[in-house]
Amino acid sequence: MVLADTSALMALLDRDDRYHADATLVWRRLVLQDEPVICTNYVVVEAIALVQRRLGLTAVRRLLQDLIPWLSIEWVQPDVHEAAVSAFLTANRRGLSLVDCVSFEVARRKGVNVTFAYDRHFVEHGFTPIV
Repeated sequence: MVLADTSALMALLDRDDRYHADATLVWRRLVLQDEPVICTNYVVVEAIALVQRRLGLTAVRRLLQDLIPWLSIEWVQPDVHEAAVSAFLTANRRGLSLVDCVSFEVARRKGVNVTFAYDRHFVEHGFTPIV
C-alpha cells in the first residue's frame, strides 16, 4: 500500500512540474501492478484547489475523472483530525501543512510507510518515497 500526496497528483497533471516524468512512470507502475494507493479526502480537496488555481478546470476534470477513481480515499475522522492538529501545532513549522500532518497520521495508523510524494516533509517524518 502506498500513500499519495498532493505533490504527486500535481506532478502527474502539470507537464512543467520538475517531477512530471518520474511521477508518470511511478503512476503507470502502480496502476499496472494494481498496487493499492490511498490518500485522504483532505488531499483531494487540497489537490482540487491547487490544480484549479495553477492549471484550470480542464486539469481538475482530469484529476477527478482519471486519477481520483484509482485512489482509495480515507475519510478523516475527528480523532485523526485532532491528532493531526496537535502534531501540526507542536511542530510549529510554517512550511508544514495540516494536510500533510493528517496524511502522516493516517499513514501511521494504517501501517503505511511508502509514499508517492515529492514533498520533503514526508521523508523528514520517516516515510520512504516510492522509486
